[in-house]
Amino acid sequence: MKRFLYKYEVGKFDGLKSIFRSLRYRNYRLFFSGQSLSLIGTWVQRIAIPWLVYRLTDSAFLLGFVGFAGQIPTFILAPFAGVLTDRLNRYHIMIVSQILSMIQALTLALLYFTNTIEVWNVLLLSVIQGCINAFDTPARQSFVIEMVEDKNDIGNAVALNSSMFNGARLVGPSIAGVLIASLGEGACFLINGISYIFVVISLLLMKVKPQEKKKVKDTNIIKEFKEGFTYTFGFPPIRSIIILLTLISLMGMPFSVLMPIFAKDIFHGGSHIFGFLMGASGVGALIGAAYLASRKSVVGLEKIIPLAAIVFGLGLVSFSLSSSFPLSIILMIITGVGMMMQTACSNTILQTISDNDKRGRVMSFYTMAFMGTAPIGSFLAGSMASMIGAPATLLIGGIACVIGALVFAQKLPMFIKLVRPIYIQLGIIDNAANK
Repeated sequence: MKRFLYKYEVGKFDGLKSIFRSLRYRNYRLFFSGQSLSLIGTWVQRIAIPWLVYRLTDSAFLLGFVGFAGQIPTFILAPFAGVLTDRLNRYHIMIVSQILSMIQALTLALLYFTNTIEVWNVLLLSVIQGCINAFDTPARQSFVIEMVEDKNDIGNAVALNSSMFNGARLVGPSIAGVLIASLGEGACFLINGISYIFVVISLLLMKVKPQEKKKVKDTNIIKEFKEGFTYTFGFPPIRSIIILLTLISLMGMPFSVLMPIFAKDIFHGGSHIFGFLMGASGVGALIGAAYLASRKSVVGLEKIIPLAAIVFGLGLVSFSLSSSFPLSIILMIITGVGMMMQTACSNTILQTISDNDKRGRVMSFYTMAFMGTAPIGSFLAGSMASMIGAPATLLIGGIACVIGALVFAQKLPMFIKLVRPIYIQLGIIDNAANK
């Protein structure tokens, strides 16, 4: 019995050590700690903005339009931002983008507390934040591999990033709900602005190896963009991941934009109900991230992608048909699991199989697919919800996600065949065999 308990305890701690193994890298540890605090502020603001817009306008269309305006710059600028990410210092891009994001949040707070905030202010500042994100996201995604030296730990780092993001997604909406009810949306903007201080400090404390001065290429930005496009969409595994992610971001991800409508009109609640719904999705995403972080290899993630997309789609379909708040909370958890696992697995594989000199451009297309198409989806969802209602809009989106996942699943044999030589070249297959 004692021997059994000893083995259980050792296994338990080994499991925890495996889950958090990327934290042994100093730079990643600093990044993780700074971002953990900053992302809570980000989610507090993400909840406050749609709630403020809906409170001021009572319009589903404007709710979707503000989401569209805030993310469409990413769709337009991300591919060119990826070219600059491959040319310039990613570390410096991250520092500048975080400072600019802090200024954006504090500007929103200033407008609110001076009683001068209007919908067009929110719209304009959302567009500005979208421009910042277009450069920050591919730089941040590409920088992960520079913070985590062992390629076998990339999947773990990406999963921890997702757990950090979704942990904040769990905590942030709860804080936002309390703040909105007691102090108003302006407190949310102020807290987000202050939270950026922590991530800027963590970046400045990093010990980043001086990069070799990149040779100035004879090609121009347009030519490099075309090179990145050809590379991304010319290799079937990368292309398949990007296309599925685009579909899910377009048809499924806008569910969060419609949550104020479900909270207010269907469940007849206030900001706290909105916070519970978004928080439940965060719980599910955190569960999915914990599972992915415990995996020791990227091998096999390609099979999880379509399965997770199906879970996400069916979760949306079931949620759209539910009139029970407790059941809807459970369905949001399931939806969060599927959403996080699909995006995190896609991210990990793309980071792993992309060439070093093109990773920034590949991740810019990932950003474009994941975040850039969401505004079109938000606009579409808001327009459809104003005509056929939010439940019917989610039902259609969920069905589309399931169909896309089934198409992806049919291509898995070809996917595995093309990716396997890359895993062998990187030494990942051998490591996976010893799991």
